[in-house]
Amino acid sequence: MKSHFTTREVAKILALPEWRIRSCIRAGFLSPSRGPRRHIAFSFQDLLLLKTTKGLLNARVPLRRIRRILRSLKQQLPEQEVWKVTIYADGKRVVVWDGGKRWQPDSGQFLFNFAAREIASRINLPLGRKAAASARDAQHWFNVGWELESDSPEEARRAYLQAVSLDPCLIEAHLNLGRLYHEASEFDSAETQYRSAIAQAPQDALAHFNLGVLLEDRGRIEEAVAAYRQALSHDSNLADAHYNLGLIFEAQGRRAEAFRHLRAAQKLYLPK
Repeated sequence: MKSHFTTREVAKILALPEWRIRSCIRAGFLSPSRGPRRHIAFSFQDLLLLKTTKGLLNARVPLRRIRRILRSLKQQLPEQEVWKVTIYADGKRVVVWDGGKRWQPDSGQFLFNFAAREIASRINLPLGRKAAASARDAQHWFNVGWELESDSPEEARRAYLQAVSLDPCLIEAHLNLGRLYHEASEFDSAETQYRSAIAQAPQDALAHFNLGVLLEDRGRIEEAVAAYRQALSHDSNLADAHYNLGLIFEAQGRRAEAFRHLRAAQKLYLPK
């Protein structure tokens, strides 16, 4: 197995822009080594950390909280065990799963663990018209979806689809469904869900932000900029939108705009 990777290789493996990887280094998420020619060399553990960071950012977890979570996790687990767990967001909570138990790294609180197969058997997935007629509570299907996400994302998507079919105004279901499509690189479906969320709640800053992240990942940079600006028009304290805009402008050589947004993000991440 290869022991070290270049920035370009990491970008290809994780489907991340190189500038975003460098921004994670500047933010202090990881400290890769240097090769013989001072080139950055990423370890396999660095790749796992970046993959986790990408997933949490896509789930709208702020950078400052990700740093705090990773610090807490390193205190809760032996160093060699940190890279063996799965970290994911279910909405407001960030959850760690070691294959047997789940807990919140922020508080150390353990969570009841539903087995995906058990839940799927109870709700008789895949869903059909009969199931839809007998389960009209969209919030119920939303709760089922996030319980299934880590173990069975395909079943989770079906549950979220059931939720939005019952209640198209359930923004959280559109956003979580969009995120699952996004993580699976099903970009058209993800964009449809994010735009559905915006259509239902035009003032929702996070819906515009998620769309911006997706558009940026698709290389539609100017559209991403417009989406981030929309997010900030509804929530000027959305630090991640400032940060992403700052990095885009920095890459484009628009230094004054980059400085303004990065400075705003810094103030929000590190309040006095």
